[in-house]
Amino acid sequence: MGKPTGFLEHGRELPQKLDPTVRIEDNKEFVLNEEFGDKISTQASRCMDCGVPFCHSGCPIGNIIPEFNDAVYRDSWEEAWNILSSTNNFPEFTGRVCPSPCESACVLGINQDPITICNIEKTIVETAYREGYAKPKKPRSRSGKTIAIIGSGPAGLSAAEQLNSAGHCVTVFERDEKVGGLLRFGIPDFKLGMDIIDRKINLMEEAGVKFEVNAHIGVDINAQQLRQDFDVVLLTGGSTVPRNLPIPGRELKGVHFAMEFLAQNNRRANNMDLKTEEIHAQGKHVVVIGGGDTGSDCVGTSNRHKAASVTQVEIMPIPPEKRPVNMPWPQYPMIMKTTTSHEEGCERHWNILTKEFIGNDKGQVTGLRIADIVWQDAKPGERPGFDEVAGSERIIPCDMAFLAMGFLHPEPTGVLAQLDIKLDERGNVATQGYTTNQKGVFAAGDMRTGQSLVVRCINEGRECAREIDAFLMGNTNLEAKANSLMLSA
Repeated sequence: MGKPTGFLEHGRELPQKLDPTVRIEDNKEFVLNEEFGDKISTQASRCMDCGVPFCHSGCPIGNIIPEFNDAVYRDSWEEAWNILSSTNNFPEFTGRVCPSPCESACVLGINQDPITICNIEKTIVETAYREGYAKPKKPRSRSGKTIAIIGSGPAGLSAAEQLNSAGHCVTVFERDEKVGGLLRFGIPDFKLGMDIIDRKINLMEEAGVKFEVNAHIGVDINAQQLRQDFDVVLLTGGSTVPRNLPIPGRELKGVHFAMEFLAQNNRRANNMDLKTEEIHAQGKHVVVIGGGDTGSDCVGTSNRHKAASVTQVEIMPIPPEKRPVNMPWPQYPMIMKTTTSHEEGCERHWNILTKEFIGNDKGQVTGLRIADIVWQDAKPGERPGFDEVAGSERIIPCDMAFLAMGFLHPEPTGVLAQLDIKLDERGNVATQGYTTNQKGVFAAGDMRTGQSLVVRCINEGRECAREIDAFLMGNTNLEAKANSLMLSA
């Protein structure tokens, strides 16, 4: 490495953020990365000459992390970009929204703070755009093969870029009026701005990828038509059926799925058609049900709406502050996570059972009946149960509730029904590798695996692209996952 003693000389540092009282005034990004300056080189120097870089296996797309850290330390930014972009189609996305499983697997993280991999990645890609290193991935020639990709989330986009670079003619179909899927209409602008998405889509269009928006396959266009018009159809529509909470009062006004709220706010922030009745949290007592990242995004968005109060409740126990013994390094640990949205203001409660939405005579939610629970020890092969704490039942103020409890599976109607696609026991698309039960029809991303991370969906798209390329051409020269090559060497 550039500086073998760097990890002994420097501690972990990250860019400062705008003060919470300032950043909640708009929907813009608030991490002051540009002011971090030369410190990024110092942070890159902390990367150890560790022999076996477990960060490779921690990263779902196998980013070649020590090598791009070394290039950053040497101020060789174009080299760093070439290394990073060889495995990651969208570091501008992962550098902003990835939970960094690579950092959890960092060898330095065994007894010190790990390398700031995610921020280094973000700095590399922003430097690449500023200096002109980020260019369209144009193919040398065209194969004449045509591919239809249904869905423009991270899996669909990564597959599109890979397959286009292999010379195939790729058309991406998106049911909304702009490309991006969950990236555009699920992740708040203060984490990932639409301008960042548009910048990348423009490069893909320059490279030859075609995008058809307002094209709801399975509704406006019959999916069987695509099978006739294209050599391959790739399904990347995501896991879009949210987990519901069927308790008394669920039908009351003011109770919404999280994505209804988040998607509409992104539309509002970018002067787009809201499409549905307005959902706004200003002056309301907001309760977010679900303790994950989507729930956190609802917290941050509610704070920007100037909610009267924001409360987040979770049925599971409070996570530990440090890595538990049953999640040893280099596993990604389920530990207590305080996000930037929580920093902006939020009451958080765990071991909470939500029992009933309370409403007034106008059908508007006004409160939430909850109770404390105690989890039981799980019996072998069974899920743990819980007991309600006697006398803990109470009603908390709730003018607006957001259900952020995850997603179940893709929509079984429309595309999947028209193509007669076989589903697995969880309702996801059943595949062998990435191939469905229909010849020439493939699936990747959350539609195949169930809900997951953006970075895992990028990997799904890349790996599926290799399988499609081999299906069309008999073999493939598309890049294989870097850590898979390492493990097979």
